[in-house]
Amino acid sequence: MSKLHFTTKHANEATVQRNWYVVDGTNQTVGRMSAKIAAVLRGKNKAYYTPHVDCGDYVIVINADKVVLTGAKLEQKEYQHFTGYPGGQKIEMAKDLLRRRPEVVVERAVKGMLPKNRLGRKMYKKLFVYAGAEHAHKAQQPKELKF
Repeated sequence: MSKLHFTTKHANEATVQRNWYVVDGTNQTVGRMSAKIAAVLRGKNKAYYTPHVDCGDYVIVINADKVVLTGAKLEQKEYQHFTGYPGGQKIEMAKDLLRRRPEVVVERAVKGMLPKNRLGRKMYKKLFVYAGAEHAHKAQQPKELKF
């Protein structure tokens, strides 16, 4: 009687194929779009996904200034950061940040959905967000990612 022996294939840096994708943020809900982008950055869309390996793809987000926040988030959501100085806690409303620096809204939403460790920081570096329709990654020939 022969024994069947199956082995699990684990991805590593040598076997990972990285693709480039471009996402159009026009009329996209920030949270739903960010969740799907985070899954692609992690590599969860691939058959050989391995949790402890960065097997994700590069993602370019264009038209970040045209994203949509649902409900009352535009008026009520606050973004906070701390400068490091006494009394240096800065709070900015979502509508003001979306007007001033719309890339930050998408970047922070995606970053919050990635792992909070050095692997997550490595994945985050593969995200490129632009407020307008132009991006500087034409040479990589990114494919359009539809949701």
